[in-house]
Amino acid sequence: MRKILLFAIAGLAAQLVDGALGMAFGVTATTVLLITGIGPAAASAAVHLAEVGTTACSGAAHWKLGNVHWPAVFALGVPGAIGAFLGATVLSKISTAAAEPVVTSFLLLLGLWLLFRSLFLSSATQASKTKEEKQRDTARRAPRSRIGLGVLGITSGFLDASGGGGWGPMTTSTLLTVAKTQPRKVIGTVNAAEFLVSIAASAGFIFGLGPQFLSLWQPVAGLLVGGVIAAPIAAWAVSRANSTVLGGLVGLLLVLLNSSRLVAGGTVSLRAVEIGLAVLAVIVLWGLWRGKAGARAKSVAKGSAETDIAGAGATPTAQADAEGSAEMTAGKQGVDSDAGRYADQRYSRVHAGERR
Repeated sequence: MRKILLFAIAGLAAQLVDGALGMAFGVTATTVLLITGIGPAAASAAVHLAEVGTTACSGAAHWKLGNVHWPAVFALGVPGAIGAFLGATVLSKISTAAAEPVVTSFLLLLGLWLLFRSLFLSSATQASKTKEEKQRDTARRAPRSRIGLGVLGITSGFLDASGGGGWGPMTTSTLLTVAKTQPRKVIGTVNAAEFLVSIAASAGFIFGLGPQFLSLWQPVAGLLVGGVIAAPIAAWAVSRANSTVLGGLVGLLLVLLNSSRLVAGGTVSLRAVEIGLAVLAVIVLWGLWRGKAGARAKSVAKGSAETDIAGAGATPTAQADAEGSAEMTAGKQGVDSDAGRYADQRYSRVHAGERR
């Protein structure tokens, strides 16, 4: 009973993270199971069987909130299911000794990706752009074709089942980059498609593990109960949680846990991990300083613009002059390198309109 309770807490936490980020249930839960001593194939099997229930609840909650695009669900989910079945079958046939360092390394890389994404690819980069800049960015994004979704689905499904997680980090990150839709709909669609992937992966593990699969009822039950409880809350929290901070914390946790497992297993030396973590710490601190400095410069620029507008009169030209002056100052300070360029473009557009 104690083990089931611990697995339930892990499932609840992993589902809250997954709902807020659109990813990381699998990598978080698999890492926890590996720490408890469960083998890679068994851990991935337990996680995917639990995900049949959690993704069903999560997908239903997202659908109720209008976050699901059904044509994309099937275009992504069906190829993903094929890849997941193949990945589960492959992992089931590999020995634990051979599979563990591979799976742990894969989870470590996913942790690094989550950390990098939070520090350098967050919404703060978009916040400094004008409305016209954002519209041009959207127009340049590639349309979601069925072939593209199929390739993404089968690749992500295979790596998800064989690596113990990764469906969310790969599909959500890719679709947020190329899709012409709101982030909440991308997250809802990916969660709904993962239901098909989880069913196929579970079938692959049943086929590959045989009777051993039946011994996993404790982690499956715990993860399922915790995940089902958290699913409706996670769907609601997707538009309210600070995904940048949460993603960074989860990524850092995955890096620390899986790097320690690589050291314990003798895959890498302790010195190599220490050097890697030291370099990572410097990068994280630089990323945090960069984000904080950019936000401070933008705040100063906005306050200066509002003061100038109040004194000059709220005409389009006055507004452009005030905002341009403030943001170009921030750009010259080297804190926000794009601010001056954006302000210059906005200034030119407004004055060109008045000349006409």
